[in-house]
Amino acid sequence: MTDLPDRAALKARARALRAALARRGQVIAHGQALDLVARQMGARDWNTLSARLATSAGPALHPGARVAGRFLGRSFTGRILQALPLPDGKLRLSLRFDRPVDTVRFAGFSNLRHRVTADVDARGRSLRLTSDGMPHLVVTGPARPPRPPRRRKPGGLALQTGGSRAKSAASGKS
Repeated sequence: MTDLPDRAALKARARALRAALARRGQVIAHGQALDLVARQMGARDWNTLSARLATSAGPALHPGARVAGRFLGRSFTGRILQALPLPDGKLRLSLRFDRPVDTVRFAGFSNLRHRVTADVDARGRSLRLTSDGMPHLVVTGPARPPRPPRRRKPGGLALQTGGSRAKSAASGKS
C-alpha cells in the first residue's frame, strides 16, 4: 500500500503551507507550495509526485477517506475509520459502512454488519479468502457521499417522483 495521501489532501497541505508562510510575511506562489509539499513527500517536484499518485497501485486508504468496494460479495460504500500499517506494506483497515451489509447469502436469515476490520494488501484486497477463493474485502476506490434517505408521506409511503412505477401505481396496476 502506498503511504501517500490522496491528491486533494496534498493540495490542501500546500494551501495551508502557503497561508502559514503568508502570515509570516513570506509570500509564495501556489506552484511553489506544491513543490515544497512534494519535497516533503520525497519527490523532486510536484510533477514527479503527481505522476507517482497517478500510477499508485491501489486506492488511497487513509482515515476519513470515503471508499467503495465489495465485502463478502456485497457492494458497499463507507468511510475508513482507521488504517494501521502492517509489515510488508499491508494495512489493517477499519471501515464503517454507510448502510449495513448482509453477510449471509442464504435467504432464510441475515447478519447485518455496520463495521468491519480487515488486513489488506497494496491493491486494497483482503488477505483472507472466502471458501470460493474470493477476498473477504475489496476496496475499489473513492465513493460518492451517501444519498439522503427518501422522503416519506405521512402515511409511511415513499414519495414517487415519476417514471413507470409512479404511473402504474396511479393507475392501480402492478
